[in-house]
Amino acid sequence: MLSARRVLAKINSRGLATVSGLTKDSLVEMNLLEKGNYINYKQQLDNVNIVKERLGRPLTYAEKLLYGHLDKPHEQDIERGVSYLKLRPDRIACQDATAQMAILQFMSAGMPSVATPTTVHCDHLIQAQKGGAADLERAIRLNKEVYDFLATACAKYNIGFWKPGSGIIHQIVLENYAFPGELLIGTDSHTPNAGGLGQLAIGVGGADAVDVMAGLPWELKAPKIIGVKLTGRMNGWTSPKDIILKLAGITTVKGGTGAIVEYFGDGVDTFSCTGMATICNMGAEIGATTSVFPFNNSMVDFLDATGRSEIGEFAKVFQKEYLSADPGCEYDQVIEIDLNTLEPHINGPFTPDLATPVSKMKEVAVANDWPLEVKVGLIGSCTNSSYEDMTRAASIIEDAASHGVKSKSLYTVTPGSEQIRATIARDGQLKTFTDFGGSVLANACGPCIGQWDRQDIKKGDKNTIVSSFNRNFTSRNDGNPATHAFVASPEMVTAYAIAGDLRFNPLTDKLKDKDGNEFLLKDPVGVGLPVRGYDPGENTYQAPPEDRASVEVVISPSSDRLQRLTPFHPWDGKDAERLPILIKSVGKTTTDHISMAGPWLKYRGHLQNISNNYMIGAINAENGEANNVKNHYTGVYSGVPDTAAAYRDNGVKWVVIGGENFGEGSSREHAALEPRYLGGFAIITKSFARIHETNLKKQGLLPLNFTDPAAYDRIQPDDEVDILGLTELAPGKNVTLRVHPADGSPTWETPLSHTYNAEQIEWFKYGSALNNMAAVKASK
Repeated sequence: MLSARRVLAKINSRGLATVSGLTKDSLVEMNLLEKGNYINYKQQLDNVNIVKERLGRPLTYAEKLLYGHLDKPHEQDIERGVSYLKLRPDRIACQDATAQMAILQFMSAGMPSVATPTTVHCDHLIQAQKGGAADLERAIRLNKEVYDFLATACAKYNIGFWKPGSGIIHQIVLENYAFPGELLIGTDSHTPNAGGLGQLAIGVGGADAVDVMAGLPWELKAPKIIGVKLTGRMNGWTSPKDIILKLAGITTVKGGTGAIVEYFGDGVDTFSCTGMATICNMGAEIGATTSVFPFNNSMVDFLDATGRSEIGEFAKVFQKEYLSADPGCEYDQVIEIDLNTLEPHINGPFTPDLATPVSKMKEVAVANDWPLEVKVGLIGSCTNSSYEDMTRAASIIEDAASHGVKSKSLYTVTPGSEQIRATIARDGQLKTFTDFGGSVLANACGPCIGQWDRQDIKKGDKNTIVSSFNRNFTSRNDGNPATHAFVASPEMVTAYAIAGDLRFNPLTDKLKDKDGNEFLLKDPVGVGLPVRGYDPGENTYQAPPEDRASVEVVISPSSDRLQRLTPFHPWDGKDAERLPILIKSVGKTTTDHISMAGPWLKYRGHLQNISNNYMIGAINAENGEANNVKNHYTGVYSGVPDTAAAYRDNGVKWVVIGGENFGEGSSREHAALEPRYLGGFAIITKSFARIHETNLKKQGLLPLNFTDPAAYDRIQPDDEVDILGLTELAPGKNVTLRVHPADGSPTWETPLSHTYNAEQIEWFKYGSALNNMAAVKASK
């Protein structure tokens, strides 16, 4: 491990301003929208002190927040990267696409109310088509039965409900629910956004959320801690987004797997809370469990601006002992980034870790034959839609407008929340964007998640778009596999839209004004927090009613959008033999390949219907094609879901073979529910992304890893496999894959590893974690 003693000692000695009036015993509400939910710093500090005494070493900031939320700190085994921690999250946040299945599962548990504060946010089902108001009206009409279900279920089970148009889940959480020291889980992979406000916010599958809703502790493999030391200060065109773009280039998309990224160093105190949120948000793209910044004055300022000054003051009381890293704490790895020399970066195409500094983009783009014309520039999203982001982008546009220049590319703006939209409408930035030729979209995810009815190109057209989003996998934004999607800061996106050319470097390259005279764009300038305060805009929050008993949850029996769940069958207690391989996927296989978003989002509450998209984006190693696999018994080629269903309906279990970091990307648990529904038995890969692996376990599937990566290359799509040793399945004990080659050559065996603990093995035996929970409840 590497020490950060000297840097942290310097930070801790500086501290924050002294407070008065609040003590460690004060009762401070967690937010302004709920009553009776108090911040529990005192108990969390007690837990931390117990752990420190047991471990006999100083703790990082992230460790304090984790161990402060332990269910049983006296008993808990604690070893980074090894132990499974039992934790008590403070709250749960669900977006509408994943909330449907989570609530359907919770309903089957038979409880009258959630045991942990929970909110649902309607942001995923609004397609960008014509513009904000029209798109919102259309979404409310098309998704009425889903919104009615969520609204009534939230009312029934004591869940806060944010209506469509309120904004993106992560921005709403940051503005209303996040606070330093909190542990939040959310059913979206970009939940870590709230780490910018000094809390641990971790993306999970819906089944994990259901456990916590039901009052059970949440289980997490103790993460390793990666320390990112920031020194110096950003200047000019460089923004917080460039820190995470740079880091992604260093770590790759799997470099953060199994780890929390904790930022420290003098550079941490030089930029805004919302800038920190941007960095933590996109930490999901390096596979990190979550990312977090230590409590500081920028967070106090943001809490003040959002009406929560008492929380900021209360946090100061616990800053030295709880809300800061201990001097001498050690990280498993340390990465240093000098903000003084950091350049703007552009990452992509097709992966968020292909990082190119702007000074080299011209050369790299030409060498790789990337389309040079920027067709569309898109700013906003949950990653970059703060007031600061909007004002910096607007300053660039105002500079260009003073020279008579408008956007050469199509330009869209996605406000992250109704509060941001209303504030920039009041303060004039919204008019600046529309005068520029921009289209203001609804306060929703939109193109970032593929909810974009793009009309300026045809599918298959090779083209370039640049966005301030977080993810840019193939077909992610517009469903077109030929779209070269690049990720950058809102400032750089705006510059590219003005120039219309991927080779443009705003730091050095000049533009021509309306009269043909050359000029250089000025450095962007912005305001971190609105001087006149935030305008909340329209009230879009529905609090649970006092009388919940009379509320009826609305589900139409004829719906093709919603379907009540039936339990999966338990394991039959036998080893699996002569299983066909449904598909051997080659290359990157993300949750977008496994369970596409876009038009499929409307079926997130209907397992049968959404299962028709299982693995349709994955590339078949046999023929290099997507959604075209051979039935092992008939020889007929068909789509992946159709073939899987044919196996299931004939009583045949099957497996999938995959490569590295299988299931990276979104937290969507449908990528695990679908193969279980279609009769899958095991997913065997070189390695898994954390959330997807857990989701598979929760649904009773076996996620297994080749201990010898060469076995992946050796196994062929036509082979049959046995999985042996299941009757003796135990933590840390490998099972065996026996392969029966289709060409008649001798069978061969290879060991498969797994990460099951004793409790998770029970999930497999019972057929799912929910089945196991029901059995335990029935036995009491």
